[in-house]
Amino acid sequence: MKRIIQTSNAPAAIGPYSQAVEIGGTLYISGQIPLDPVTMKIVEGGIQEQTNQILKNIGAILTEAGYDFKDVVKSTCLLSDMANFKAMNEIYGKYYSENAPARAAFAVKELPLGVLIEIETIAAK
Repeated sequence: MKRIIQTSNAPAAIGPYSQAVEIGGTLYISGQIPLDPVTMKIVEGGIQEQTNQILKNIGAILTEAGYDFKDVVKSTCLLSDMANFKAMNEIYGKYYSENAPARAAFAVKELPLGVLIEIETIAAK
């Protein structure tokens, strides 16, 4: 059965989608952008600050659903510029220091609200 995941510890959806959906022991987290969940504003700073906020938001959704970063099996990182890849990777690696998930990273033309990065995540039990 499909279960919709919603937490006030991560930004509310800014469109017609759920923060996450769980089905059959797999959690699908919608692409997260670097919004502060309290102010719903983009965090100040560059790619590292934005990546850190996104991963904090993902952590809040994982926790709400009863998962954690060890359960993440796949991430997709969408970057506004591949020149930010190395700096993003430094922060990303702090959250996935062991048994990192599979991952893809792409540069895209633009992202919602002009952010530098968006990350979608899949976790499984």
